[in-house]
Amino acid sequence: MTLTITKDNFEKEVLQSDKPVLLDFWAAWCGPCRMVSPIIDEIAQEMPAIKVGKVNVDDEPELAQAFRVMSIPMLAVIKNGQVVQTTVGARPKADILKMLDA
Repeated sequence: MTLTITKDNFEKEVLQSDKPVLLDFWAAWCGPCRMVSPIIDEIAQEMPAIKVGKVNVDDEPELAQAFRVMSIPMLAVIKNGQVVQTTVGARPKADILKMLDA
């Protein structure tokens, strides 16, 4: 299951998470975001040891700014409240899984 991450639940769901978190920064008008979205949903279903969240950059500009999102889709992996990996652009599932292993 993917979570919708907002500034209201960010601290609890992301910073205080006891699991690694994969965040997908996206927007409805973004074509590459629509390509990545089903992959993110698959990872969320297949990997219960990882928390998966989506941040709509149009709805949550403060979070997008905090993560210095310049282009979308942007994926970030957060472990113990720290960003350990980021990538920009549509990526195949194998590349996203490699980010989670790092």
